Parts: sequence; structure tokens; C-alpha cells
Amino acid sequence: MNYQVVGKNIVVTDAIRATIEEKLHRMDKYFVIDDEVVAKVLVRTYKTSQKVEITINTKMMDFRVEVMDDDLYAAIDLAIDKLEGQMRKLKTKLDRRHKMSLGESIAFENFESEDEEYSGEDDPVRVKEVYLDPMDLEEAITRMENLGHTFYLYKDKEDDCISVLYKRYDGGYGVIQAKE
Repeated sequence: MNYQVVGKNIVVTDAIRATIEEKLHRMDKYFVIDDEVVAKVLVRTYKTSQKVEITINTKMMDFRVEVMDDDLYAAIDLAIDKLEGQMRKLKTKLDRRHKMSLGESIAFENFESEDEEYSGEDDPVRVKEVYLDPMDLEEAITRMENLGHTFYLYKDKEDDCISVLYKRYDGGYGVIQAKE
């Protein structure tokens, strides 16, 4: 696995980098390792807390966690624990639905399944069809805010792409565009 460690408002020292890489090295057993698996780590510091964001990109799926804590090293530990929890949950879900092809880049044999009973709460409760109106970003923001949603699906007027507008945790908006 390749590691990319970046700091914002903090200098990533060799000790911080070594700790992050050591903790992430625990995750190697969960992935079918090749040079394409990249773990991107963003370390931020604020006045009263530290934030660690970890994104692991694999061929079939991406994993992302974001943790804030007063202590940087505690935030790193919590982020790793959260990643392992996401993978356990995914393994259990894919086992139940027999869709293991989604997880081809993950070594699921190294996981234990979650012990909890299947509740079905992750099943879709509503299916909705939408007509994608061509519009610009400003109009999409206005419509999303009027609906009170945190995301909005639309067709971008400028480049004719299907786009998803979403509200970011740290404020502002993001856009995901579908490309062929």
C-alpha cells in the first residue's frame, strides 16, 4: 500500500508519519495489496482539536473516515478502528447479499463477521424516479436548499454531465460528476 501523508496547519514530523504508517500497516492484511492501493491521510490541527482524515482507494471501492479528537495520536487510533468497522460491516452486508464481486480488492478472509442480527435497516425504504433538468450550479443549490436535503441530483447545463451537488461537513458545497 502506498501512503500519502499531508498536514494542514501542522508540520508532519517523522514521528507522526511513522505512527500513521505503522497503524495503517495493520490494514494491509485487509486488502489485496498492489501498488494501486493508496492511503491518503490528511492531518489538520485546530485551536482545540486535531482532525485525521483517511481515504483508501482500491480498484472496486473507496473507504473514508474522518475523526476529531483533542489528541492527534488518539484520533489516528480512532480512525483506524473506524476503518476496520466499515470493512467488517461491508463484509457482513456483502456476505448476506452474495455480492462479493464488489469487494474484489479486499481480503475478507481476514475479517470476522459482525455478530449482530440482520435488521434489514440498510435496505432501501423508498425508490424515487427523477427527471434531470438541465441547470447551472446556482440553480441546483437553490433547489437543494428549498427541499431541505443535503444532496441534489441534476444535469449540468455547461457540460451535460449528470451531477450530484452535496453539502460538505465543513461547510460549503461539493459536486460529483459522472463521466463515462
